[in-house]
Amino acid sequence: MESCVHIYCGDGKGKTTAAVGLAVRASGCGKKVLIARFLKTDHSGEVIALGALPGITVIPCEQSFGFFTNMTEEQKIAAGTYYSGLLDTTLKKAADESFDLLVLDEIMAVCNYGLVNEDQVLCFLTDRSEKLEVVLTGRNPSERLLLQADYVSEIKKIKHPYDRGINARRGIEY
Repeated sequence: MESCVHIYCGDGKGKTTAAVGLAVRASGCGKKVLIARFLKTDHSGEVIALGALPGITVIPCEQSFGFFTNMTEEQKIAAGTYYSGLLDTTLKKAADESFDLLVLDEIMAVCNYGLVNEDQVLCFLTDRSEKLEVVLTGRNPSERLLLQADYVSEIKKIKHPYDRGINARRGIEY
C-alpha cells in the first residue's frame, strides 16, 4: 500500500482534532502511530487520551516559549534550537522504529517562523518509508509543502468564540 501525505491547514478550529482522529482510527486498526507536537505543551486533553491507546507514542513537548510574536530574540533562538532537536528526534524515531503514521502537529508554524528547517521536512517526506503515512498541521503551508501533499484539507473559520473574548476552554480547544 502506498502511503500519502496529509495537510490540515487553515485558520479554523479542528486541524489538530482531525489529526488526532486519524491517529485514533489508525490505532484502532492496529497501526503504530508517532505524534510530535510543536508550539504546544502536553497539557491538552488529547495527549492524556492518546497515551492510553495501544500503538500510539506521543513525543513529549517539554518546553514552552509562548507565542512567537511575544518572544525575545534570545527566546526565538532557544525555541529554534529546541524545536529543531524535537524534529530531529521525531524524524529519526519515525524512520528507525517502523511507524505506520506520523503526525507533525503545528509543523507549518515552526517552519514559517524559521524555527525548524523546512528543507529537512521536505527531504524526509521524499525519502520516507513507502508505508509511512504523514500528517502535517498548521496555518499557511508553503507551496513546496502543498506540492508534496496528497491530501490538503483547509479548515476555515466562519465564527469562533475567541472573537467575542472567550478564551480557550479545557476539553474543547485544548
